[in-house]
Amino acid sequence: MSLQLQVVPVTPFQQNCSVIWCDVTRRAAVVDAGGDIDRILAFVREHGLTVEKLLLTHGHIDHAGGARALADALGVRIEGPQRAESFWLDQLPSQGTMFGFPRSEPLTPERWLEEGDTVTVGEEVLDVLHCPGHTPGHVVFVSHAANLCIVGDVLFQGSIGRTDFPMGNHQQLIEAIRGKLFALPDDMVVVPGHGPFTTIGEERRSNPFVADRRYG
Repeated sequence: MSLQLQVVPVTPFQQNCSVIWCDVTRRAAVVDAGGDIDRILAFVREHGLTVEKLLLTHGHIDHAGGARALADALGVRIEGPQRAESFWLDQLPSQGTMFGFPRSEPLTPERWLEEGDTVTVGEEVLDVLHCPGHTPGHVVFVSHAANLCIVGDVLFQGSIGRTDFPMGNHQQLIEAIRGKLFALPDDMVVVPGHGPFTTIGEERRSNPFVADRRYG
């Protein structure tokens, strides 16, 4: 396995910003740069990585608030989320005001992502799943080679993403988890947007929101 991952917790919400990189090329991507970009840059420099792009799972401030500033500092593109997420990315300034975050300007990525797309990091390839419900344009990044998925705020250890925000949809979220994430291997590592890692199988067996004997 040449894809490596390290979480760099950012923002007062302790969001799991993930730095992923190809061990062969030392080329990297930063997933969900919500803020604290000096901390992210320090990790990248310490490990001798070359960031080639930023990836976004969705447009909430703790996941996307630092993305444009970091992309500009590194001179790289932002890829993702799915284009329905413009609803939230356009509201980054008001989100920042609401939660007391530093101001972030509205953001439009250089590349919107759709179900079935892939993104590259060095020589590594990740599949894109569109998993709406928490937000309308939420995407998940899956590395079959490394046996891990970066799921943002879709699925957590023993929990699921909130759906009481504007444009949230509980039924869509449940369908995305059961229909798409639970189709992945049981031993695949789940990297959520907050909290500890888990596995697909563990959540399929015991998550009180989505576990079902048909999936266990």
